[in-house]
Amino acid sequence: MKLRSFVLLLLLLPLVTLADELVGKVVHVSDGDSMIVQVNETKLRVRMHGIDAPERTQPYNRKARQSLVELVADRTVTVQYDKEDKYGRIVGKVLVNGTDAGLVQLQRGMAWFYRFYQDELAPEDRAAYAQAEAAARRERRGLWAGSDPVPPWEFRRKRQSGK
Repeated sequence: MKLRSFVLLLLLLPLVTLADELVGKVVHVSDGDSMIVQVNETKLRVRMHGIDAPERTQPYNRKARQSLVELVADRTVTVQYDKEDKYGRIVGKVLVNGTDAGLVQLQRGMAWFYRFYQDELAPEDRAAYAQAEAAARRERRGLWAGSDPVPPWEFRRKRQSGK
């Protein structure tokens, strides 16, 4: 894992300034909160910070993915980041034409605000994400139209424990 991270860093050095922003084309949307971004000849897995979309076998997974496809597929995005997750994905804020794609997913009711990691967000993003989720819940948009949606982190925990 450390070697892979080092190789990724070496690949990114010529592509980014201060290793905190990259610009590339979205070539694949994996689900409602992750994608593959191509920067020059390098394909990078990107996980959007601050949100968590339904898992593959959860209700609204396909709709959340389709929503993100409509936002970013085949478009140039800017990813502002400062970390990599345990799966080797870059975790960051994804901007398309200056619009925060994660915030849009929350506004549409296609994801939860991932409060576990809220301290990693800028205060203005934290507030905007919380407000967007609250409005989507109140107006029963997207996954909030269902009766008692299960957050992905709870779904993953139950699946891992075999319950």
